[in-house]
This record gives sequence, C-alpha cells and structure tokens, in this order.
Amino acid sequence: MVALDLVARDRLSSSLHAAHRVAETIDGGKTSAWLALGEDVFADDANRPQHLKRMPSFPGDVLDPAQSHGSLLLQITGVSARAVEETAEQALHALPQWQVRWRLDGLRPDNRTEDGRGLARNPFHFTEGYGNPSTPAEVAERAAVKAGQGEPAWTVGGSYQVVRIIRLATDFWDRDTVHQQERIVGRRRDGRWLDGTPRTEQPVFAADPLGKITPLDSHVRRAAPDRRNPPPLVRRGYNYHHSDDDQGLIFSCFQRDLAQGFEAVQHRLQGEAMAKYNLTVGGGYFFVPPPGDGWLNALA
Repeated sequence: MVALDLVARDRLSSSLHAAHRVAETIDGGKTSAWLALGEDVFADDANRPQHLKRMPSFPGDVLDPAQSHGSLLLQITGVSARAVEETAEQALHALPQWQVRWRLDGLRPDNRTEDGRGLARNPFHFTEGYGNPSTPAEVAERAAVKAGQGEPAWTVGGSYQVVRIIRLATDFWDRDTVHQQERIVGRRRDGRWLDGTPRTEQPVFAADPLGKITPLDSHVRRAAPDRRNPPPLVRRGYNYHHSDDDQGLIFSCFQRDLAQGFEAVQHRLQGEAMAKYNLTVGGGYFFVPPPGDGWLNALA
C-alpha cells in the first residue's frame, strides 16, 4: 500500500488520469492494482462520496500523521514480494505528479481460499476471513455502492475502503496460553467456535447470555453480537513486520456504507479484551472508484 499526496493541486485532473493509466498497466499477470481516493481530492462537495472524510481517531488510537491519510491510495498485490516491489518502484517512477506520504508492505501467511472465502493467518496465529461472504454476489451486496443510496451517480459500483495500521504486542500476546487467547478472540485458532459450532456456520450467542462459553468482551462477540446478521463489510488483512518492536496487521475492509460497516463495528469493539494487545497508529478512509474510467470524467 502506498498513500500519495498531490504535488500540484492545479494539476489534479491530469494527475488522476496518469495514476489511473499506471494502475491499469500493472493490473494483470503477476500483479493486481487498484486506486482509492482520499477525501481531499474532492473540492466539490456535490461529487464527494457522502461518507468520505478524514479518518477520525477512535478511543485508544495514537495516529501518526506520517502513517495516516493521503489523497490517493495505490494498492499492489502479487504472487511474490519481489514482483510487488518491482512493480511498485516502476509505478512510482511513472508518477512524478505524486509524492509518497506513507508506504507499507504486507504478507498473507497461509493465504488460501476455502468455500469461496480468502483465508490467512494473522500475527496472533489465528486464521482470519471466515466472517467474509462466500460468493461474488454477497461480496457486492456488502461492499458495492448501490443506486438509491443518496450517493453521487458516479460512485455506484465503487466501495469505501478503510485501512488501519495496527501495531500488535505479539510478545505480550504469546505469554498467554492458547486457551486464554481463544477466549479473548472468541474462536479457536483454526476458526472453530468455542461452543462447538462448525467454523463455516454461525453460533447463537443468545444461548450463552452470560458469556460463559464465549466471553461477552471477546473480539468476535463485540464485533458482531448477532452472527446471523454479520456486519455489512468485507475484510482483507495483511501482516507487516518492520522490526521486533513494530509489527502487526494492515487491516483493510470494504463496504458500501461507512457508518453501518466499519464505524458501527469499531464503536462496538470499545472495551474488548483484545484492546490491550493492539494499537492503531495509522491508515485512512478512501473510496475505490467503480470499474472503468467514467469516474475520471465525473471528477474533471
């Protein structure tokens, strides 16, 4: 992920066209790429996605300005770290109109697809991704802006992307037993539920009102108290490792409504048992335009 700022504001239109061409050029083969727009790209409120704003600091966050926000987000993924690195360097060389605000490389250990869901192992040794939808139609239902939402017409088919750079206290976490860790998360490491419900099905937390099986302050229970009505978002995280003192998760999620998606979950997570093991230090709110280049004309 590379967050960029515009060098010359009066060249916004041509700079966005250039970034779009570069992303299209490198999207395919060994790498994939997409752009997401920051809130300060929009001088005209009539064209601004209605929920797009600068990411606020939530309770417990310590946002570093050098790792936060940006006018444009360029994300490149690929089959190998070398392929992504080389492509990123080529892309940045081709974009002198933009300057790097922050940049972060990530990995997805044990990356795989099961039952249509993309899974990976996070730095806390737990498998992530079971809460995502399993079909493209379900993904679009949660993540893609629809007509009739009150959004500008050009945004239909696009998505709000939230990025959170979360530093994790892995040494502190690893001092706990696996049993303690699983009660903090609310799942087994392999994704199974604590009450025995298979990992691909949804438990009924109402049957455990006092939290004897799945603690009331566990991560999964705070994030989605009714697992049969999951949060309307799609997540995809990447692990990062700068040093032994700076490692963690690049949390990323997509939704058609920020208030109902990420922000609703974030407010519910206040007071969760996992809070003492993580610290959000950066990231931002962005909007991924719909496929094609029609959005460029709308913003010209």
